[in-house]
Amino acid sequence: MKVECKISPDYKEPYAVLYINRMTHGIAGIISLLEKEEMDSLTLIGAKEKKAFFLKPEEIVLVRTEGREIVCYDKLKNRYMLDKPLYELENILDIQFVRISKSSIINIHQINHVEAGFNGTMEVVMKNGVTDYISRNFRKVFKERLGLK
Repeated sequence: MKVECKISPDYKEPYAVLYINRMTHGIAGIISLLEKEEMDSLTLIGAKEKKAFFLKPEEIVLVRTEGREIVCYDKLKNRYMLDKPLYELENILDIQFVRISKSSIINIHQINHVEAGFNGTMEVVMKNGVTDYISRNFRKVFKERLGLK
């Protein structure tokens, strides 16, 4: 891959353009790293009632797939549609978020409580009342992130 970097005080903020013939996991990772560079000013855009809302990560309680849509819930239980895939959101969101299943990511600072569920799952109830399940495959990582054994 050829890489070109131009440095000038005339540039107000970094801007990258990639010319690719197909998306690969490596390129997706590079894009995620570049986007993380702007983490302090990270704001997601969520759609609700044909309006665009700017959401800061600390306002987000849960992100998950619902059917074919990627949605998030905020502290007031408002539901927004997002335009980024879940794997990309997982890479963008910071350390306060943890993946709990193939289809959900939660803000660990917004957990109200966790209960044992069926088939080795655990139900997590968020402070805003939204519930989801921590699958067996993600339980170990979840417990480690909370400092549990």
